[in-house]
Amino acid sequence: MSRVGKLPIAIPAGVDVSIKDDQINVKGSGGNLMLAQSALVKVSNEGGKLSFKPVDDSREANAMSGTIRQLVNNMVVGVSKGFEKKLTLIGVGYKAQASGAKLNLSVGYSHPVDMQMPAGIAVSTPAPTEIVIKGADRQRVGQVAAEIRAVRPPEPYKGKGIRYSDEKVVIKETKKK
Repeated sequence: MSRVGKLPIAIPAGVDVSIKDDQINVKGSGGNLMLAQSALVKVSNEGGKLSFKPVDDSREANAMSGTIRQLVNNMVVGVSKGFEKKLTLIGVGYKAQASGAKLNLSVGYSHPVDMQMPAGIAVSTPAPTEIVIKGADRQRVGQVAAEIRAVRPPEPYKGKGIRYSDEKVVIKETKKK
């Protein structure tokens, strides 16, 4: 059995998990998330702990038990604490401004880039060169951060562009005569 799939998930106070035949719903202060249930994994809730067992001894069921366990764990953490990604703008004149569900980027193009945030995702700019993306769904937070970074990814010669706050950009040496 999968090492990740063996670990039970403790459900914190304020989080409600309901298991139906076709989906798992997790409800908490951060929102409501749902996941389609796999036929290869049996999910059970015993005394505030969720456990995941593969239906048979097949390799696919074993792998899916770990996958479903981790996805449900991310949902539980998301509705209780939430997830966040931080981006940094590096470059002269590069700035970002958040207003409601819109993000306005000035990153060296002849026009500003406006991005509309999807429902459930909050964006803020504590400084003109910092962007903080928050939400309950880990996958969507990461996807929105990747889409913002893709507007102007860091270039390898000066390092200008939008990068994750913990990202290290390897600077290339310039061409010699």
